[in-house]
Amino acid sequence: MSTPRYFESNYKFFGHLIIDQQAVQDINAGKYKMYIQIFYLPQGYKLKIDFNEYTTDGPAFFFVSGNQYIQILETGTAEAHYIYYTRDFYCIQIHDAEVACDGIVFNNIYNMPMTKLPAPEAKAVNDVYTLLIDELTQKESSHEEMIRTCLKQLIIRGTRLWKKQQLNHLQDEPEREIEFFRDFSKLVEIHYKSKHAVSEYADLLGLAPKTLSAKFSRLHLTPPNDIIKDRIVLEAKRLLCYTSNSVKEIAYQLGYDDPAYFNRMFTNKTGDSPAVFKKKYHQEEKVQF
Repeated sequence: MSTPRYFESNYKFFGHLIIDQQAVQDINAGKYKMYIQIFYLPQGYKLKIDFNEYTTDGPAFFFVSGNQYIQILETGTAEAHYIYYTRDFYCIQIHDAEVACDGIVFNNIYNMPMTKLPAPEAKAVNDVYTLLIDELTQKESSHEEMIRTCLKQLIIRGTRLWKKQQLNHLQDEPEREIEFFRDFSKLVEIHYKSKHAVSEYADLLGLAPKTLSAKFSRLHLTPPNDIIKDRIVLEAKRLLCYTSNSVKEIAYQLGYDDPAYFNRMFTNKTGDSPAVFKKKYHQEEKVQF
């Protein structure tokens, strides 16, 4: 069994594990769900995050927020690292100027938690983990800030790679275009339960709705209306599958006064009504387990 290494002071908590079978059981049981989580996995791992499966064919980061659901389905043979920490230890929103990762590796509109690491980056990341483990073990003076520095290095490296892998077509655009992508992602994550129309987000960004849609089209990004609806549908799926709430209750939770309208929107996006989607999901889970 892997020995957890951690730092704790008042509400600040940071933990690290080498992933073994006990860690897999604990992660799959939701033991660490209240934490922000970062997985660093070698080749041979298979995960299910929310409703998508990912397989690692080489080293990869997975950045997971507390509202996401994760299951490790298969493990590889090489060493894998798992970090979990509280917002009080390091809040990416408060320290946005330092790491610029909110709306990128966390809370991005593509719902893509995976970042692949090429060999040179993997070596650098392994060195950071070596230093991190040493700091957690030795507990020298100022080790809290050293741990936080290691965490920031991992997040920054992951963010840079994610942008290259997911937004490569924007690399020749001015930096403000990537910031625009981030701003929209963050706004959707904050307001998707109460704001469902492109015009509402255009107002928040100080743009006309047509200008916002045209900007997304020029940058070859998913249309803003689809992004908003996809985020609502993702949360609806989570509530359908992981809570006992009725479809009507979920519709109200997501800001729809008319449950029938919510039903139609969900069906148009997924091909199934909310009730049918829930039934199919639980039937598949029974088959798997």
